[in-house]
Amino acid sequence: MSGFDSQRGFGVYVHWPYCARVCPYCDFNVYAAKARDTAPLLDAILNDLEGWRARTGERRADAIFLGGGTPSLMSGAQVANVIAKVGELWGLKPGAEITLEANPDDAARFADFGAAGVNRLSLGLQSLDDARLKFLGRTHDAAGALAALQEARSKFRSVSIDLIYALPNQTAADWRNELSRAVRLGADHLSLYELSIEPGAAFFQAVKRKNWSPLEDERAADLYEITQELADAAGYPAYEISNHARAPEHQSAHNRIYWSSGDWAAVGPGAHGRLTTGSERLAIVAAEKPGEYLRQVAANGLGWASVDALDPLAQARERVSMGLRVIEGFAASDITELGLSLDAARLTDFAAAGLLTDVKGRIALTRSGRLMADRIAAEISP
Repeated sequence: MSGFDSQRGFGVYVHWPYCARVCPYCDFNVYAAKARDTAPLLDAILNDLEGWRARTGERRADAIFLGGGTPSLMSGAQVANVIAKVGELWGLKPGAEITLEANPDDAARFADFGAAGVNRLSLGLQSLDDARLKFLGRTHDAAGALAALQEARSKFRSVSIDLIYALPNQTAADWRNELSRAVRLGADHLSLYELSIEPGAAFFQAVKRKNWSPLEDERAADLYEITQELADAAGYPAYEISNHARAPEHQSAHNRIYWSSGDWAAVGPGAHGRLTTGSERLAIVAAEKPGEYLRQVAANGLGWASVDALDPLAQARERVSMGLRVIEGFAASDITELGLSLDAARLTDFAAAGLLTDVKGRIALTRSGRLMADRIAAEISP
């Protein structure tokens, strides 16, 4: 492989690690906000961006994504500083997508974020049911979620909402009713996630203690089928396993960079990035704890704590696992250009079972195949 392929895209990811409250299902690198002075972290992020620019060379950014954590705890001025710095260092493609993840509690700042240059808001509703919101540890109620969505729709060209399903004891009728309500709210994009119990999350311990039991796999699969059917019928076709958009322009341009195995600069504590330079593709992870991150940037002008060169096999496996997530799949040539090949026998088996298609060298999962995406990726990979 030779050098960065601009067709795969280049983005900038900014991780803001603070949250008003850490949700029990979350295993991301997050910390309780408390009454912190966040100015040193913002300065470190801006300096880290400069360090990245020295290593990427000249590129144009397709997208910026401010994630977390809860970046809607940032001020409008802080967000404006980050966007301006990215524009100054790399330049933004015309109409570049600039996304900020937000909690409904922070709706009072939405106008400031819009003024700062954010044009896409990803709103963490998670549920439209007060009891379920309480179970999920959310600090807003359903009425607050709906009010925040209305405010967001008036301020941004594109609004996405997140919902979590397959909660304990959730029935097909429960989810059908909730999703039917959600698709009538007028959002541009839906991220619909099955609840997963991750080892680093508080829910993992709760399940271990047998406080409650996750939904059985078979029932969760039924809810996935309902999700696809209802979202499709409402004009939100899936373009990725968990993501649905009402028009192509509302698909997440930044996430498409990940799924296309593009490059992205990643700043902020614990952020993961990818950088292709010359014949090398690097997997980069920033220092995890905010204090460590500040020290790392101060000492080296970069937040990088680990840098691993991905060999062709690791790159191929990443291309398969990421490429299978999107509905159009990936080109087999993505693997052969790395000097490797897919497992032809397993491809044939999965195609015969109706789990994937191979059309003119493009490998894609069927709807039923998407339920087994990880297993299929592992088995067809070199």
